[in-house]
Amino acid sequence: AHLRAGAASGWDFSSRWLADGKSLATIQTTDLVAVDLNALLFRYEEIIARAFSLAGNATQAEAFSQRAAQRKAAIMRYCWDAQAGFFVDYNWRQQQPSGQLSLAGIYPLFVGLATAEQAARCQGVLEKQFLQAGGLLSTPVSTGQQWDAPNGWAPLQYMACRGLMQYGYTDLADRIRKNWRDMNEKIYADTGKMMEKY
Repeated sequence: AHLRAGAASGWDFSSRWLADGKSLATIQTTDLVAVDLNALLFRYEEIIARAFSLAGNATQAEAFSQRAAQRKAAIMRYCWDAQAGFFVDYNWRQQQPSGQLSLAGIYPLFVGLATAEQAARCQGVLEKQFLQAGGLLSTPVSTGQQWDAPNGWAPLQYMACRGLMQYGYTDLADRIRKNWRDMNEKIYADTGKMMEKY
């Protein structure tokens, strides 16, 4: 079940799902509340609430607004790791943050639910632990899994840049964008191919 859930997540596979952060033998995907999934659900609930409001259905608009507010409160309570200064998955079995840093933690910035203080701390972590000459690492951990260091994935670069820009961190977003673009251009010039991941 843990392997199937990890594969279905799209992050197949990553240290974010591993209890020890290293070995696939310790995979615990179904024990984790995924921060990225919940941030997206928050945003969708907001969109649905707005659609109901525009359609004149105040009852459903209010119901989805309340769902979004409850989900935001839960993300803040369970997925914000104050010690790490970053959003992480929450281990519901152990009743604590997973402690595994991954770019899934930028989704709360991307959907605009992070506070200004949280965004400031996240940008510091991104710069110190994720930023490389070729863009952002998916995780700062090297395990041999494709969603870990040294690999980066285009959608995560985009979401990190957009999230940072929403909170005013355009200099860091520009550096990420330039590093990612330069690396893509170099590899294309060398191979004639665009890659799934770099």
